[in-house]
Amino acid sequence: MIRIIVDSSADYQAKELQAQNIELVPITVTIGDCSYLDGIDLERDTFYKILSESGQFPKTSQPSPQAYLDVFLDAKEKNDDVICITVSSALSGTCQSATLAKSMADYDNIHIVDSLGATHIIRLMADYACALRGQGLDTPAIVAALVTLRPRIKVAAVLDTLEYLQRGGRLGKAAAAIGELASLKPMITITQEGIVGILGKSIGKNKATQSMLKYIQGDEIDPRFPVYTLYTYGTDNCVRFEERLSEEGIHPANRLQIGPSIGAHVGPEAFGAIWVSKG
Repeated sequence: MIRIIVDSSADYQAKELQAQNIELVPITVTIGDCSYLDGIDLERDTFYKILSESGQFPKTSQPSPQAYLDVFLDAKEKNDDVICITVSSALSGTCQSATLAKSMADYDNIHIVDSLGATHIIRLMADYACALRGQGLDTPAIVAALVTLRPRIKVAAVLDTLEYLQRGGRLGKAAAAIGELASLKPMITITQEGIVGILGKSIGKNKATQSMLKYIQGDEIDPRFPVYTLYTYGTDNCVRFEERLSEEGIHPANRLQIGPSIGAHVGPEAFGAIWVSKG
C-alpha cells in the first residue's frame, strides 16, 4: 500500500482526509497560554475570531520528529510505501522533522517531498498523488510526477495587512514596510524557492483585485487541474473576487479556507486563488 501523509498546513477537512485515505500530522498553534493541534481540535473560524479579538499573536510549531516517526514505523512494520508531502522547508522546520524521522526509521520506502509551498499548494499535490495512486502508478513514478508538478502550481493572494507575516518572521521588516498605510493592499505569492514574495501593492481592494486578475490572466491555466479561490476569515472579499473571475471566464471549482497554520501568518480578510500553469 502507498500511504500519503501531509502536515496540517495542507488545510484539509477531516472528512476529506478520510475520503481520500490521506494521513495527517498536525502542526501546533499556540495563542496565549493555550495550545491546539491544527486540524484536530481547533476550528478555523474560532481561530480567526480569537486572532481578531484577543490582540495576541499566535505561534506555530512544527511537528516533532517523533510524530512522524510513529507513522513511519507503522508503515515499516506493514511494509507500506510512504509519500510524505510537507510545507515548504523555507517556511517551516516540518520537512526537517520528517527527514530526521525517516533516518530514525531506517526504512528506504519513505519518500519526503518538500512542497516548496503551503496550504492548498500541498492539497493540490496530495490530490494529484491520490489520483495517480488510484491509477495504479508505483511510488517512484508518483514522486517524480509531484516534483514535475510542483513548480507549475501558482498562488496569488491579497492581504489586508503584512503585519502577521512580519510578526511571524516570514517576511522582513523592510518588505513589510510597504504595507504601513492602511489602504495599501499587498499581493503576495509563494515563490519557486518556497518563500513569501510580494507581487505588487495597490491602494484599496478593488485595485488589488484588478491587479490579481491581471496576474492570473497573464498565465496559461492548465484545464486538467481545478482552480480554487482562497480565503481566511469572512467570505465577502472572496465572493466579489469570484464574480470578477467568472466575468473573465474563469470558474473556480471550490472556495477553500486557509487554516490556522498559515492563517496565523496571513491574518483575516485575505483572499486569492490557486491554479496550475501549463508551464
